[in-house]
Amino acid sequence: MEKIMTVAMISRRLLLEEPETNQQSMPISDRDQIELYISSSIKSAFARILPVVDRLDTSHGHPLALLAEELKKLLKKDSGTFMPILSQRHPQATIVSATLVHKLYGNKLKPFMDGAEHLTEDVISVFPAAESLEQFIIVLITSVCEEEICRKLNQYQIETKSGTLVLRWLNSQLGRILGWVERAIQQEHWDPISPQQRHANSIVEVYRIVEETVDQFFAFKVPMRTTEVNSLFRGIDNALQEYAKHVVDGMASKEDLIPPVPILTRYKKEAGIKAFVKKELFDTRAPDETRSSEISVLATSTLCVQLNTLYYAITQLNKLEDSIWEQWTSKRSQEKLIKKSMDEKSKSFAQKDIFDGCRKSINAALDRICEYTGTKIVFYDLRGAFIDNLYKPSVSGSRMEALIEPLDVELNQLCDIIVEPLRDRIVTSLLQASLDGLLRVILDGGPSRVFSPADAKLLEEDLEVLKEFFISGGDGLPRGIVENQVARVRDVIKLHGYETRELVEDLKSASGMEMRGGKSRLGTDSKTLIRILCHRSDSEASQFLKKQFKIPKSSA
Repeated sequence: MEKIMTVAMISRRLLLEEPETNQQSMPISDRDQIELYISSSIKSAFARILPVVDRLDTSHGHPLALLAEELKKLLKKDSGTFMPILSQRHPQATIVSATLVHKLYGNKLKPFMDGAEHLTEDVISVFPAAESLEQFIIVLITSVCEEEICRKLNQYQIETKSGTLVLRWLNSQLGRILGWVERAIQQEHWDPISPQQRHANSIVEVYRIVEETVDQFFAFKVPMRTTEVNSLFRGIDNALQEYAKHVVDGMASKEDLIPPVPILTRYKKEAGIKAFVKKELFDTRAPDETRSSEISVLATSTLCVQLNTLYYAITQLNKLEDSIWEQWTSKRSQEKLIKKSMDEKSKSFAQKDIFDGCRKSINAALDRICEYTGTKIVFYDLRGAFIDNLYKPSVSGSRMEALIEPLDVELNQLCDIIVEPLRDRIVTSLLQASLDGLLRVILDGGPSRVFSPADAKLLEEDLEVLKEFFISGGDGLPRGIVENQVARVRDVIKLHGYETRELVEDLKSASGMEMRGGKSRLGTDSKTLIRILCHRSDSEASQFLKKQFKIPKSSA
């Protein structure tokens, strides 16, 4: 080959020296001559390959995919056998050869790309082969020159086109997933799969179709950008947000479970007994009986299965995230892209918190169901014993011990169904609701409840009983958590221990202190002091409330 090139170059120069030679038809330099040789031989080889691939059985692949593979073989032979010799006389011989092959194949590929509308078998066959050929050509060019030449190359933009088709397919699949989520929720009865798997079947079905979509997505061998993968993540994220939303949509507001606060009235002698015996006072239950009948209150077992199901969704989400990341990393490493480009794309992708939206939604749903469950147990299931009758007709006549057994029954039901990682979360919600119920009784218990300073000691004892119930000798909630929750009620009980005169004096100064952004001497607000005085069983408090706040007497 080298000797033939020497003879060819000498012959060209001799011919140029002949006067009768038409010099306009001949190259004026060795480089021009070599470019003619390269162009002629590449075009001839291309012309020979075309009919060969066209005659092949379609079971071997699409002709354009086969053509790409044959051209890659041609370039490998060209770069290994001929280019080392040609490059001695033309340093950019490799670039000439590679760019011509790129152009010739591009002319054949363009009509196919323009007509591609969906991810058909032909597209899935041609696009990876075309991308592989182009990347091989880019590597060849960059091996002999700067990347500037590659930027000038009229690249096929396969990644962009295939990305559009992948997004089209993905949008369709994500629409199916959203529809599946809605159907799964509508058909769900919130029964645990088994004693060992205490979550509902709907979340399993949702994850099944999500995982099928992920597997199909990565089964496509077409080139992809981070745009498509991020769309996959966003679609799954949105679907799981919808799932969490559907779970809580069917749940009533916790406020609907709480009976209206009785009208604030001041103490009148024997008013509590009259209200209890003769029912002459304002019936606080009447307005909310209608409301309670209109709402659908879910059973505790149902709420527990919903909590377990959402927790399962969170744990599976971590596995799904790891799986997608591994498949994406594997795909990018298999596609022989320029290393710099791959590193930059992987870096930008890794920095994103891809499932942040659904994690927040699921955790918010968990919090809402936990809070609702505690409120339901205290203000709905145990309403008669707790909200309606605790400390009636007096603190000494109705103590907290009577509530411990029904509370224990409810607590055991929770712990029998709830998964272990959620146990403290749901029990803490029951503790908070129990404390809310206790505050309701001692601050907004209605005209039939009256307290004296002497009752503060009994109330403190009851609070200790409730506290120790939830600590359960170390088997329940951590003592520190319970102590922090109980503190707010202890402060109110402490106020009940003050004499009426002290409360009145503090209330008189409280308004001015609140306007200056502070609290009263006793460390509370005027509204709390008024509510305590309204439940104070003495005429001094009653007269003060009548004179200063025009609060009516506790009579019908």
